[in-house]
Parts: sequence; C-alpha cells; structure tokens
Amino acid sequence: MDALTLLLNRSSQPRLEAPAPSGDALENIMQAALRAPDHACLTPWRFIVCTGKGLDKLGALYEQSAIENEKSQKEIERAVQLPHRAPMVIVAIAKYVEHEKVPRVEQIASASCGVMAMQMAAVAQGFNGMWRTGGYAHCETVRNGLGLSEEDELVGFLYLGTPAFEPAPKPQRNSNDYFEFWQ
Repeated sequence: MDALTLLLNRSSQPRLEAPAPSGDALENIMQAALRAPDHACLTPWRFIVCTGKGLDKLGALYEQSAIENEKSQKEIERAVQLPHRAPMVIVAIAKYVEHEKVPRVEQIASASCGVMAMQMAAVAQGFNGMWRTGGYAHCETVRNGLGLSEEDELVGFLYLGTPAFEPAPKPQRNSNDYFEFWQ
C-alpha cells in the first residue's frame, strides 16, 4: 500500500480479532512510533504492549478503577472485558521531560504522533486498530497502576488486531472548510 492511499483512506476499525501483529510486523509498528516528531530528541514516550495475560492485567486495572469510582456492578463487570475487544492493546504514555524549548503539550503531541504512526504501520501490513481514550485514560487509579508521574499523560489505548470486516468508507470532507490560505 502506498503512503498516500494509506493516509487518504485512514479509518479506525472497532471490530478486531486475532491474530494480532507479531514478529517483524509488530517490530515495524513499534519502530514507526519511534520515528514520531521529537523536538530535541527527548523521546518523551512509553508504550506498554498488552496481549494474553497482559489484557487481563489491564482489565483488572480497569475493574479496580470502576470499583474505586463507585460504578455500577454492570460497569464493573464490563471493565474487565474492555481490553479484550482486540487481541492487543498498546498503552501510549507521554513521559514528560522538563526542557526549556519543548513544552509539555509538544511532548504529548509527539507521543500522539507515535500512536498515529503505529496505527498506520498496522494498516500498511494488513492489520488495523482503534485509538481509544475514555474515562480510564483520565483516571488516577489507572494512571497510578501504570506508573505515571503527575506530569505524564496517558495519551490513549491503541487496540490492534485483524479487521473483522471492511469498514464503511468515511465521508469526504471539503478541505476549504478547514484550511485558509494566507498569501
């Protein structure tokens, strides 16, 4: 797949099944993240790849969060299953590094670019994914369980796997609605 086709047809895939990327395909995905824009070469990222029992561990963390935040019994039971919506979840964290020329927001943007690069590398190799955030991405219980410091940001959870079906095409947007030219 050529790069322009990949970018112009990007679409999240919420229905993912096994197999997850592995071997060289997974290494390509990880290397794509490490090529994200990175002002001052701070490498302000940390990624946790969850598969198998790792998905159970992430589900247990979600469950603990749901209990501590007094969610309903149904939400607590659902929390355990959420990571299992795909055979792999990559937790993306912006690890803030104090730097006079690179503000925190730029470091979060760098980690975010890493997530986009991973999803595009997955698609280019026949997989797909969905970048999710939601309440668990902003929950202190989850943040603490993942070892984040106060300055770090949980950028999201990249669910990866094999598409269960071909996604519907996204509507074409008119670029004139979003871009202006100063000449």
